[in-house]
Amino acid sequence: MPIFEVNGRKYEVDEDGFLQDPSIWNEDVAKDFAKSEGIDELTDEHWKVIHYLRNYYLQYGIAPMIRKLCKETGFKLNKIYELFPSGPAKGACKLAGLPKPTGCV
Repeated sequence: MPIFEVNGRKYEVDEDGFLQDPSIWNEDVAKDFAKSEGIDELTDEHWKVIHYLRNYYLQYGIAPMIRKLCKETGFKLNKIYELFPSGPAKGACKLAGLPKPTGCV
Protein backbone atom coordinates (compact mmCIF):
# COMPACT_ATOMS: atom_id res chain seq x y z
CA MET A 1 0.00 0.00 0.00
CA PRO A 2 1.46 3.40 -0.95
CA ILE A 3 2.42 5.88 1.76
CA PHE A 4 2.03 9.64 1.38
CA GLU A 5 4.51 11.45 3.62
CA VAL A 6 4.48 15.17 4.36
CA ASN A 7 5.61 17.29 7.30
CA GLY A 8 6.89 14.18 9.07
CA ARG A 9 3.46 12.53 8.95
CA LYS A 10 2.67 9.37 6.99
CA TYR A 11 -0.68 8.43 5.50
CA GLU A 12 -1.72 5.17 3.87
CA VAL A 13 -3.24 6.04 0.50
CA ASP A 14 -4.61 4.13 -2.47
CA GLU A 15 -2.92 4.11 -5.88
CA ASP A 16 -4.55 7.48 -6.69
CA GLY A 17 -3.39 9.14 -3.47
CA PHE A 18 -6.71 9.04 -1.60
CA LEU A 19 -6.67 8.44 2.15
CA GLN A 20 -7.24 4.76 2.92
CA ASP A 21 -8.85 5.34 6.33
CA PRO A 22 -11.29 8.28 6.21
CA SER A 23 -11.79 8.02 9.98
CA ILE A 24 -8.32 9.50 10.67
CA TRP A 25 -9.17 12.70 8.79
CA ASN A 26 -8.89 16.08 10.47
CA GLU A 27 -8.13 19.59 9.23
CA ASP A 28 -4.38 18.99 9.49
CA VAL A 29 -4.76 16.05 7.11
CA ALA A 30 -6.54 18.35 4.64
CA LYS A 31 -3.74 20.89 4.94
CA ASP A 32 -1.14 18.19 4.32
CA PHE A 33 -2.94 16.89 1.23
CA ALA A 34 -3.53 20.43 -0.09
CA LYS A 35 0.15 20.77 -0.97
CA SER A 36 -0.06 17.67 -3.18
CA GLU A 37 -2.92 19.32 -5.07
CA GLY A 38 -1.03 22.56 -5.65
CA ILE A 39 -3.00 24.50 -3.04
CA ASP A 40 -0.76 26.60 -0.80
CA GLU A 41 -3.38 27.83 1.64
CA LEU A 42 -6.90 26.67 2.42
CA THR A 43 -9.33 29.60 2.53
CA ASP A 44 -12.81 29.78 4.06
CA GLU A 45 -14.18 28.91 0.61
CA HIS A 46 -12.04 25.76 0.48
CA TRP A 47 -13.22 24.78 3.95
CA LYS A 48 -16.88 25.33 2.99
CA VAL A 49 -16.53 22.77 0.18
CA ILE A 50 -14.38 20.38 2.22
CA HIS A 51 -16.74 20.37 5.21
CA TYR A 52 -19.80 19.98 2.98
CA LEU A 53 -18.23 16.97 1.25
CA ARG A 54 -17.12 15.49 4.54
CA ASN A 55 -20.52 15.89 6.22
CA TYR A 56 -22.38 14.52 3.20
CA TYR A 57 -20.08 11.50 3.09
CA LEU A 58 -20.49 10.82 6.81
CA GLN A 59 -24.28 11.01 6.46
CA TYR A 60 -24.76 9.04 3.22
CA GLY A 61 -21.56 7.03 2.76
CA ILE A 62 -20.88 8.47 -0.71
CA ALA A 63 -19.74 11.76 -2.21
CA PRO A 64 -22.52 14.03 -3.48
CA MET A 65 -23.14 14.60 -7.17
CA ILE A 66 -21.51 17.75 -8.46
CA ARG A 67 -24.83 19.48 -9.06
CA LYS A 68 -25.72 19.03 -5.39
CA LEU A 69 -22.27 20.21 -4.28
CA CYS A 70 -22.66 23.41 -6.31
CA LYS A 71 -26.23 24.02 -5.16
CA GLU A 72 -25.54 23.44 -1.47
CA THR A 73 -22.30 25.45 -1.30
CA GLY A 74 -23.52 28.23 -3.60
CA PHE A 75 -20.43 27.91 -5.81
CA LYS A 76 -20.62 27.54 -9.56
CA LEU A 77 -18.63 24.70 -11.09
CA ASN A 78 -15.95 27.05 -12.42
CA LYS A 79 -15.41 28.35 -8.86
CA ILE A 80 -14.97 24.79 -7.59
CA TYR A 81 -12.26 24.30 -10.23
CA GLU A 82 -10.63 27.59 -9.18
CA LEU A 83 -10.49 26.34 -5.61
CA PHE A 84 -9.52 22.78 -6.51
CA PRO A 85 -7.63 22.80 -9.84
CA SER A 86 -7.74 19.00 -10.20
CA GLY A 87 -11.53 19.13 -9.78
CA PRO A 88 -14.18 18.24 -7.26
CA ALA A 89 -13.64 14.48 -7.46
CA LYS A 90 -9.88 14.31 -7.40
CA GLY A 91 -8.96 17.44 -5.47
CA ALA A 92 -11.84 18.34 -3.19
CA CYS A 93 -12.75 14.79 -2.21
CA LYS A 94 -9.10 13.96 -1.57
CA LEU A 95 -8.74 16.93 0.78
CA ALA A 96 -11.98 15.98 2.54
CA GLY A 97 -10.52 12.55 3.27
CA LEU A 98 -13.11 10.69 1.19
CA PRO A 99 -12.36 7.54 -0.75
CA LYS A 100 -11.95 8.03 -4.49
CA PRO A 101 -15.45 8.67 -5.86
CA THR A 102 -16.76 6.03 -8.22
CA GLY A 103 -19.47 8.12 -9.83
CA CYS A 104 -19.77 11.57 -11.25
CA VAL A 105 -18.94 13.95 -8.44
